[in-house]
Amino acid sequence: MELITHRKHAVNITETERYFSIAGGMVLAIVGLKRCSTLSLAMLVVGADLLRRGITGHSYLLETLGMRTAPKGQGAETTSVPYELGIRVDRSILINRPRAEVFRFWRDLTNLPRFMSHVKSVRVTGDKRSHWVVAAPNHRTVEWDAVIHNEIENELIAWRTLPGSTVDHAGSVWFKDAADGRATEVRVELQYNPPGGVIGATVARLWGEEPTQQIEDDLWRLKEHLEAGEMAGSRERTR
Repeated sequence: MELITHRKHAVNITETERYFSIAGGMVLAIVGLKRCSTLSLAMLVVGADLLRRGITGHSYLLETLGMRTAPKGQGAETTSVPYELGIRVDRSILINRPRAEVFRFWRDLTNLPRFMSHVKSVRVTGDKRSHWVVAAPNHRTVEWDAVIHNEIENELIAWRTLPGSTVDHAGSVWFKDAADGRATEVRVELQYNPPGGVIGATVARLWGEEPTQQIEDDLWRLKEHLEAGEMAGSRERTR
């Protein structure tokens, strides 16, 4: 699991907030410099951070909470998770089945609950659109609507959640011929912004909901299902 942090472009507050941060930071810094006390030192520190916040446009607090007040900007209509936010997971596996067969199985979204242990159901609701119900920590469920926004037959399926989803996420799965020409490499690239941001992701890990391990286990179940024609059940694989 990788925490996404792109400081160079991570502007996550609005222009108005930046102006107020600079103005407030200057006032606190000036007052702090004129006095000599513990309180004035604290004002100086806060003022300096507000100046940094205004100049860079980046709030560490909003980043930690997985939030932003700035617009997503270019590409917002096809972006569920701004690239500087959230958690990223990359995993791949080799499956000893033809690429077209593996692609066809995944493309039928109703098959996903057969190997994704946390996915309770996927219902196709329209052209490339679907409704997902997924198990969450503490015996809860979350739901969202998603759309496949990029598809190349036998090669790529890319999706993103639609506005109003409980969990904003986007991802893609690539299908490539393995070097030996007999197997298929399946690579999943997933980025999501859990409720509560980094804090939410940390809490989820405490509940045993570690996304990297989830994806890895799901891919192994997919491999076992397609190669053997049966699910592995609760058998523990060797790591």
